[in-house]
Amino acid sequence: MAQKLFVGNLPHGVTDSEFSEFVANAGFQVASAVVIRDKFTGQSRGFGFIELAEGEDMNRVIAGLNGQTLAGRPLTVNEARPQRTDSPRSNRGGGGGDRDHGNRGRRF
Repeated sequence: MAQKLFVGNLPHGVTDSEFSEFVANAGFQVASAVVIRDKFTGQSRGFGFIELAEGEDMNRVIAGLNGQTLAGRPLTVNEARPQRTDSPRSNRGGGGGDRDHGNRGRRF
């Protein structure tokens, strides 16, 4: 199973390749580095994920990158947690399908 790290406080102008290069220059091997972007604007959301190469020690990478600066911004590095599926944001459907909005509070 691939080990994944969350990296927060990324500069908004950094690209995936610059992010990957930064991690490699710090002495760590990565399988991938992805900056998360807004799906409508394409702007960086200020965080990303690193998938570590086989055999790389996650705790060593966290210790080595946490607090390091990229373009003047100190990074926050943690083990990535699985994406939540019970988030209220994931259920954006309409609510209350059986309401009669035309008769608010009236009794017949």
